[in-house]
Amino acid sequence: MEIVVQKFGGTSVASKELRDKVANKAIQIKASGKYPVVIVSAIGRKGDPYSTDTLISLSQTIYPEFSSRELDMLMSCGETISAVLMANTIKSKGYDAVALTGFQAGIITNSNFGAAEVENVNTKNIINYLKKDKIVVITGFQGISKDGDITTLGRGGSDTSAAILGEALKANVVEIYTDVDGVMTADPRLISEANVIESLCYEEVYQMARCGAKVIHPKAVEIAERSNMTLKVKNIFNDTNGTIINNRPSYSNIRKNVNHHKKLITAIAHMNGIVQVVININSEDEKNDYLLKELTDNKVSIDMINFFDDRKIFTINEEDLKVINKVLDKYNFDYSLRSNCSKVTIIGYKIHGVPGVMARLARTLNKGNIKILQSSDSNTTISCLINSDNLLKALKTLHKEFDLNRENKFEN
Repeated sequence: MEIVVQKFGGTSVASKELRDKVANKAIQIKASGKYPVVIVSAIGRKGDPYSTDTLISLSQTIYPEFSSRELDMLMSCGETISAVLMANTIKSKGYDAVALTGFQAGIITNSNFGAAEVENVNTKNIINYLKKDKIVVITGFQGISKDGDITTLGRGGSDTSAAILGEALKANVVEIYTDVDGVMTADPRLISEANVIESLCYEEVYQMARCGAKVIHPKAVEIAERSNMTLKVKNIFNDTNGTIINNRPSYSNIRKNVNHHKKLITAIAHMNGIVQVVININSEDEKNDYLLKELTDNKVSIDMINFFDDRKIFTINEEDLKVINKVLDKYNFDYSLRSNCSKVTIIGYKIHGVPGVMARLARTLNKGNIKILQSSDSNTTISCLINSDNLLKALKTLHKEFDLNRENKFEN
């Protein structure tokens, strides 16, 4: 049984016209002799009648607070509505279909409401329906705990659902549908010269997602990598090939001459709403021992970490600003904050240690009078913290400098 999992986001099922396109994508797979399993997100965005945000706002007009259990129960409704509408759309085109909740699809999670982890998937129900020649439509983002409570999987949950079901069903491929032709060399909303990348390895796309590219959630990439499962990012509006994601690095990054930097960089990603934190410390002061514990207890994630004898420097998301102020004031730390920052990251397979890459990046930004406030790197990335006012200029100059304006077609 050759199974193809197809995931469609909320904007892809928000109107009748778009639901027809989704149905046709599933029917194409069915007509080719394969077995489509369709994963859908909640309809639309805030303000749309059945979006998750709208449902939450509606309930808050009655009573402003939720228990985490009841919030998950409410948040699961949007996907349930989408699944039923999609199943009926497919039926209207002459193909049999069935809508399943996460529970009916066999997704068993822990009881960490709002960010539940999948512990087991029982595919028996899905397989039975596929054998009955039905197109199976499943709610993304949700499962059920061992205690029988509805749970949600957190940010990017529908991507996670698609990957975890693809793994459990031993699917040939998981297709992630979006409104662009695939994974791009930069955000096409900001960089008109951005190009589709034909192929990526797991590590490249994981770092892109982690550093701000909003195409696929990092957790879904992790799941695909551990099961060596192919992902495809495709456009809901056309039949282009999209981007293939597997365990094979693109040609540009398995070059024989590591000093040849053309196409060395695969893509550029960015994140806004970043705050730089600088704490002046006395290394012998015992209150230093409490800092990281307090941040962990308050669920503050820190990034771009540079610790010295006299200073601790790191970044946080803007949404954690109140918490960081509270923690640092509690222990009377001497600190300063720099807001209105963006993190710009260049991604390329195993660029760490390749001579001249950081120098080239720094030189390019310096030519544009863009100050680097902080930097960090990994095996696949080099990140720079800059003032957000310079973001567009930085993206454009780096995109051009690393030859990403030309089509990213890789040879073998």
